[in-house]
Amino acid sequence: MFDLVTRDIKFISGVGPQKAAVLNKELGIYSLHDLIYYFPYKYVDRSRIYYIHEIDGNMPYIQLKGEILGFETIGEGRQRRLTAHFSDGTGVVDLVWFQGIKYILGKYKLHEEYIIFGKPTVFNGRINVAHPDVDKTDDLKLSSVGLQPYYNTTEKMKRSFLNSHAIEKMMAVVIQQIQEPLPETLSPKLLAEHHLMPLTEALRNIHFPTNPDLLRRAQYRLKFEELFYVQLNILRYAKDRQRRYRGYIFEKVGDIFNTFYTKNLPFQLTGAQKRVLKEIRNDVGGGRQMNRLLQGDVGSGKTLVALMSMLLALDNGYQACMMAPTEILANQHYETIKELLFGMDIRVELLTGSVKGKRRESILTGLLTGDVHILIGTHAVIEDTVNFSSLGFVVIDEQHRFGVAQRARLWSKNNQPPHVLVMTATPIPRTLAMTLYGDLDVSVIDELPPGRKPITTVHQFDNRRESMYRFVQKQIDEGRQVYIVYPLIKESEKIDLKNLEEGYRYILEEFPKCTVCKVHGKMKAAEKDEQMQLFISGKAQIMVATTVIEVGVNVPNASVMIIENAERFGLSQLHQLRGRVGRGADQSYCILVTNYKLTEDTRKRLEIMVRTNDGFEIAEADLKLRGPGDLEGTQQSGVAFDLKIADIARDGQLLQYVRAIAEEIVEQDPAAQNPENEILWRQLKSLRKTNVNWAAIS
Repeated sequence: MFDLVTRDIKFISGVGPQKAAVLNKELGIYSLHDLIYYFPYKYVDRSRIYYIHEIDGNMPYIQLKGEILGFETIGEGRQRRLTAHFSDGTGVVDLVWFQGIKYILGKYKLHEEYIIFGKPTVFNGRINVAHPDVDKTDDLKLSSVGLQPYYNTTEKMKRSFLNSHAIEKMMAVVIQQIQEPLPETLSPKLLAEHHLMPLTEALRNIHFPTNPDLLRRAQYRLKFEELFYVQLNILRYAKDRQRRYRGYIFEKVGDIFNTFYTKNLPFQLTGAQKRVLKEIRNDVGGGRQMNRLLQGDVGSGKTLVALMSMLLALDNGYQACMMAPTEILANQHYETIKELLFGMDIRVELLTGSVKGKRRESILTGLLTGDVHILIGTHAVIEDTVNFSSLGFVVIDEQHRFGVAQRARLWSKNNQPPHVLVMTATPIPRTLAMTLYGDLDVSVIDELPPGRKPITTVHQFDNRRESMYRFVQKQIDEGRQVYIVYPLIKESEKIDLKNLEEGYRYILEEFPKCTVCKVHGKMKAAEKDEQMQLFISGKAQIMVATTVIEVGVNVPNASVMIIENAERFGLSQLHQLRGRVGRGADQSYCILVTNYKLTEDTRKRLEIMVRTNDGFEIAEADLKLRGPGDLEGTQQSGVAFDLKIADIARDGQLLQYVRAIAEEIVEQDPAAQNPENEILWRQLKSLRKTNVNWAAIS
């Protein structure tokens, strides 16, 4: 039996070193194992052959059988294209190629029978099929069974003649070489209990299914395995950590907490806040190290819960620290917390990159002596020069900017790691939270504090600006402030910045009496801060910005958010932006401006925004519309292993199902000694090896 992992793809017939180099570079495929785990993204039923007289321009991919009557090349230079007139006796269609003309002319002969496959379009009254698959009728025996696999390919691959069809042919060669079963990656017990298809059979049927039922079973087996190992990895890691680290025990709720609760609390806690505090209290009193994720929409009062949890640490003689992703945010937290603790004898300090010299010295000394009780800062807090006398509680704000590895650095600050509370304002659907933060317990604040009015959201087309600006003027006259946000995307950065500049000039003309500030990512930090300050202090009434403001600027007086080209933002992004208004008690508005030309998906997105303010509902919808790949932060925090076939959005139920199975295995076999699980632990080890992402931590 040959080993798929060690066999290089360049030895497959028809591949060779050149094509192998393209596959290495474009898809990261080096061995036969990599190739066989490159799954199709769709299947097309090729059991039917159409006649030319039946087809029109709006059909999906179709198959025709006939011969080439003649070739002609049209155009010069870059415009040059090759047309072949193809007929089956019932009519003629044009096959068109824009590349590889010499190759085509050398390969296909006139008046021989071929089967072509492609998508018909109508051009100048004639039916065209661009870059079709062309096969001799005898060669097609392979997929004559019906479902033909389709593989994603890149432009560079197509230029080297590595289209989907070519990959299919390579697959067929490899699959035919597998005579004996491949080593199984799941235990016999799991296969039997959950009625899973054996691995070799699943791999054969995922590429060349003979019928839809077998395809479904193959997909189920491979998805099951993928999600199972993601969960087993997280749970094993969490279990190991629990065993390894004891947590500090906060025995009492003392004077500091009680004084704050009776004298300084600005308003009554909501039921959700009380519930979360209780969960935190249980964690820190129980002797295990807490790792909790606190999810709550913008404005739900997470900071207050975090502060009260830090006071618990102070009551028990420990220090606490809070980290935010940007200086602006750290400053805001510092101001908010100072204000909340007014009149109490608690030393709170701010440490960011811009705190230097004597001031910095005094803070660092105060941390070592224990005089500084609460430290607030940016990531600079995790630097090696910062040391505490007894750090017992850490709050991390906006988790999606903080990978697992950074959390691990925090734990190493002490012999015994502090309790960790991670806060995020990006509501994460359950399924995703289980994957990304499966090592954390999750708490949710799902009600707004009293006095907050829900934000009114409207969708407006861009030809109705007049009335919109009248409305803005009215709000400014009442003393409110306004955000106007423009999208900025790397691919079109130049155009986007130009749009912002134009928009800014236009706003200056429209509102001559107002002070308008502008903020975008290309500005120097000092300039950005200065402009932000104008707005925060209330000197500027309008802020024109790119999405820089996404992360946490808190201006209670801002009541209108206008989002230009709203169709270019994802749902979660729109929701985050919207959360920047509505911080005060006044009614706030979010206006989504688009042009008329909208795709179905976009229309859905905007409808959801107008309909609901519930972040979790929005996150679920976002996950379904876009898939998890684009959800903020999933890229860098990395699902431990690359998902090749499972999709967290669509396979949410399966994810929950396999998590329960993995939980049971980790509970029953904590030391990984049980012989019936040997295959599982071995496979997990080899996955960890090849996907290094986690090695830093585990």
